[in-house]
Amino acid sequence: MNFSIAIIAELSYNKWRIIKLEVFLVIIKSSTSLRNDYGKISALAHETGEPIYITKNGEGDIVVMSIEAFEKHVQLMMLKSRLLMSEQSLMNGEPTISLAAARERLEAKYNG
Repeated sequence: MNFSIAIIAELSYNKWRIIKLEVFLVIIKSSTSLRNDYGKISALAHETGEPIYITKNGEGDIVVMSIEAFEKHVQLMMLKSRLLMSEQSLMNGEPTISLAAARERLEAKYNG
């Protein structure tokens, strides 16, 4: 079974309205198909870049995905974590610097 799911989140930030739309494919296969058709499921994971949900006795059991998709997922989670920390710092009133000042600091540091 395959399903397409759309998730819409609406956020407000500093009087800006942000709408995020994510559409992804949910691929569901049985544990029997994983056992009998591993090659096909592996190819599907690489082709789609999406996780594949494996069921056992009709219930969700595990999720498999390609290494590439997993690494992208981890990188995205790390980026989201860094953005959240930055937003929290800003909301806590920690000082910020302009882009020009940041460039000057980096050039001074790396150009000697």
